[in-house]
Amino acid sequence: MTVPDADELLERAGFDAQTNVLTRRQAEVLVLREAGVSQADIAEELGTSRANVSSVEASARENVAKAEETVAFADVLNAPVQLTVEAGTDLYDVPNLVYSACDSADVKVNRTAPDLMKLIGDAAGDAVHGRAVQREITVTVTGDGEVRVRT
Repeated sequence: MTVPDADELLERAGFDAQTNVLTRRQAEVLVLREAGVSQADIAEELGTSRANVSSVEASARENVAKAEETVAFADVLNAPVQLTVEAGTDLYDVPNLVYSACDSADVKVNRTAPDLMKLIGDAAGDAVHGRAVQREITVTVTGDGEVRVRT
């Protein structure tokens, strides 16, 4: 397989080593993996072992997950609507709780009740089973109406 030019892919993606949480090598491996290049081909291209590429990729994906969690945390801190949904709450009651909190904060949510239930149920993972909230979840709504869920 012909390995794409990592520098070109990084430039196209707007990678800046000074402002990114990934090292250049991590970004290089991720951009090539996302382009469909195997770890073995990347290892050959970079002059290293497949095990090293695997390790770099795992670290990169962990750093991306941490960065995403940091952004989600910052969004919660800045959200004008923050609502705690207690364990035992019926999922069917959650949209009205969200709408009420948004009305109080003068924030518009552009989602129907069924859309909200699906979004919250999906995002909460195993914190929601069927219609029952199994453990406390936090629902936040940004000023532009984006709904986020944290367990």
